[in-house]
Amino acid sequence: MTTAGVLLAAGAGRRMGRPKALVDGWLAHAVDTLAGCDTVVVVLGARAEEARPLIGERTVRIVVAHDWHTGMGASLRAGLAALTDETRCLLTLVDLPDVGADVIQRVLAQPDTTAVLARAAYHGVPGHPVLLGRGHWPGVVASATGDRGARDYLRPHAPTLVECGDLATGRDVDTAQPSGDRSHPTARQPGTD
Repeated sequence: MTTAGVLLAAGAGRRMGRPKALVDGWLAHAVDTLAGCDTVVVVLGARAEEARPLIGERTVRIVVAHDWHTGMGASLRAGLAALTDETRCLLTLVDLPDVGADVIQRVLAQPDTTAVLARAAYHGVPGHPVLLGRGHWPGVVASATGDRGARDYLRPHAPTLVECGDLATGRDVDTAQPSGDRSHPTARQPGTD
């Protein structure tokens, strides 16, 4: 049984004003949180050639979602298509700067099976990361369209919620402050993607 960490970092970050993969330190931080996975796949898209060097010397498999502009679904499909013999994958997003390795490890502690379906929750609100056993991948790929990643698949399949509110807020950072100061972005509540 092996686990792939899949980091979705392909979007243009229109509300942010630049791709979130290019925000200072976010990409490296997100990759580092996945160190407990057997393999790490980073899905890039918008300005991929600028983002690639920000990964540094970390050992990852980089996938470019050439149709990234169609939404998160394209990134998710590209990430899952890049997996080979892994039995489960942990999906996370680049715009979760307060989610650390401790959250990842807690979610990864779920059963190591091809049927596992779990996701982090923050004070009862579902968020990211999401742990998908291989048995769920075809359904997730089929439902991942436009800006809808795994949401439509997860809703009726009721993943196990892994409470992580004591470790992080789980808020995805969506926009820069109105003043234009991009060092203090604003965040959305988990589960609002």
